[in-house]
Amino acid sequence: MDKTMEQVTEEEVQELYKHLKRDAEKSGYHLNPDEEMTRDLVRGLITNEKRLGYPGCPCRLAAGDRKEDLDIICPCDYRDADLTEYGMCYCALYVSGDILSGRKAVSPISERRPSPEERARAKDTAVAAVEAGGRKAATVAAATPLSKPVWRCRVCGYLCGRDAPPEVCPICKAKQERFERFI
Repeated sequence: MDKTMEQVTEEEVQELYKHLKRDAEKSGYHLNPDEEMTRDLVRGLITNEKRLGYPGCPCRLAAGDRKEDLDIICPCDYRDADLTEYGMCYCALYVSGDILSGRKAVSPISERRPSPEERARAKDTAVAAVEAGGRKAATVAAATPLSKPVWRCRVCGYLCGRDAPPEVCPICKAKQERFERFI
């Protein structure tokens, strides 16, 4: 049987589910408490791993090219911004403590991932800038202000660049209020 057509077993789902749950909690994240839905998402991750060779987000259409899909390999690049703004990620695999406890209601999430056309334009622009400026372009890029603030955990020094600090520090588990704006 072709590996891409192989069925996902319940043992595989259980194993990955336990692994994701343990890693999420250890890092200050939470899996969606709706186990049936969460297991369906885990099944989708395993299916994508078998089909594509990487665990692409089960709620997004993957191009099938790892380089092109790096931003949607779970956990995707958009998870933390979605958790901060909506209390859960796009596919709802990860949820915030507020969603988990019922203090915040689930709401629809807008797609953050740029369209294939927007990603292609951004890539073309970056390539043209490098070709036109070489080392000079790299110097200009280094001097350009950051697009996101950098947050520092006052307990352990962990740094992250995002719109808001994480709920819990993934290193030392300090709460969000222990973060300060660094840059």
